[in-house]
Amino acid sequence: MIFFSFAVRNLRRHWIRSTLSIIGIIIGVIAIASLGMMGNSINLLVASVITDIGDTVVITPHTAFGGTFAGDPRAAVDAAIPAREVEMIRRATNPHRTIPVLQGADEVEFGRGKSGYARIIGLAPEDIPILLNIADGQYPRQNQPRVLVGTHLAREYGMIPGSRLTIGNENTRVSGVLAERGLAFDINPDYAIVVSDAWYRNHFGDKDTYPMVIVRVSDLDEIDAVKEAIETRINRREVVVDVADSREILRQYREIYRQITVFLVGIGGISLIIAAVNILNVTYISVTERIHEIGIMRGIGALRHDILRMFLYEAMILGLIGSIIGGIVSAVSGYLVSVVALELATTGMTFGEGFMIFDMNAIGYIAFGMAFGIGTSITAGLYPAWRASHLAPVDAMRQK
Repeated sequence: MIFFSFAVRNLRRHWIRSTLSIIGIIIGVIAIASLGMMGNSINLLVASVITDIGDTVVITPHTAFGGTFAGDPRAAVDAAIPAREVEMIRRATNPHRTIPVLQGADEVEFGRGKSGYARIIGLAPEDIPILLNIADGQYPRQNQPRVLVGTHLAREYGMIPGSRLTIGNENTRVSGVLAERGLAFDINPDYAIVVSDAWYRNHFGDKDTYPMVIVRVSDLDEIDAVKEAIETRINRREVVVDVADSREILRQYREIYRQITVFLVGIGGISLIIAAVNILNVTYISVTERIHEIGIMRGIGALRHDILRMFLYEAMILGLIGSIIGGIVSAVSGYLVSVVALELATTGMTFGEGFMIFDMNAIGYIAFGMAFGIGTSITAGLYPAWRASHLAPVDAMRQK
C-alpha cells in the first residue's frame, strides 16, 4: 500500500495536470455512453413501433429511384397504385383484409382564427374501425359528411365531437377523436384528419389511385405466403409495387441503427483515446521529473515491479475517478440526449405505449464506457511505468 500512497501523493502534488486528465476521461466516457444510449433508444423506438403492427403488410408503388437516400429530389415522383391493381391485390390476399389508403393535405380552419395544414387520410367507412380506435365520440355513419380527428391535432386545437372545422373551403363537423396510435409504418393518424374515401374524392377530385395499400393478415404465420401471392400476381413481369412487412422493416432498421450506434460509440472512443494520450503524456512527464526519486527508491530496496506498480496506480486512479464521474454524468446526459433526439425525430407523434428509453443495453453502454475509460488509462500508463521500472539505480540517482 505504500506505493499506492506514493501514487496518490504525486497526483495531489500535480493536481492541475491530474484534473485535466480526469476531465478528458470524463468527456470520453460520457461520449461513449451517451451516444451509445441515444442509438440504442432509437433502436428501441423502431422495435416498439413495428411490434405494434406485426400483422400488417404495406404495399407502396415502386419508383425508379425508390432506393435513394432520404430527401433525394429524384424520389419525389407522383406514383400511385391504380384501382385495378388494388383489386388484384385484394384477390391475391383473400381472405385477409385489403385496405386501400388515400392521403393528401389541405389547409384546415379550426375556428376562432386557428388554422394550419394537416394531413388528410381517406379510408372506406368499413375499413376505419379495422385500423383505428375511437377515444371520444363515434365513427361517422355511412354517407355522413363528418370526420375523425387525430388525438394530437384535437388536443392542440381543442377539438371535441361536434366541433366545427373547415377543410379547404368545405365545412364539416367532428364525429369523433381517435385514440392515440403512436408512430407506425403504415399510417400515422395522431396528427391527421380521417375522412371517408367518398368525401376525400369529392374534395380532392376523383382520382382512382392509391399511394398505399394495407393488408391486415389474420394469421401471422401466413405473412410470407401473402407477400409471395402479391409478388406473383403484381410483380411477375416487372416490379410494380414494393411489398414490406413489419419483420422485414424491423430487420432493416435494426441493422441501420446498429451501424449508427457503432459509429456514435466510435466517435466517443476517439475522445477517450485523446484523453489516454494526455494520460500517457502526464505519466511520462511524471517519470522524467522523478528520475532521481526513482533512483533513491531503487537504492533502498524497491524492486522493479514496485516502481512499475506505483506508476500504474497513478494511471489507474486517474481512469477510475474519471470513469466513475463520467458514468454518473452519462446516465443523466444520455437519458436527456435520447429524449431530445427522439422528440425531434418524432415531432407530432408518440413513442408508443410502454416505450422506455432505458433498458439493459443502455446500462451496458455506461458500463462499457467506464470499463473502456479505466482500461485505456492503464494502457496509456504502461510504457512510462515500464520505463521508470527499468531505470538503472546509479544512473537515476545522478540526475537532478
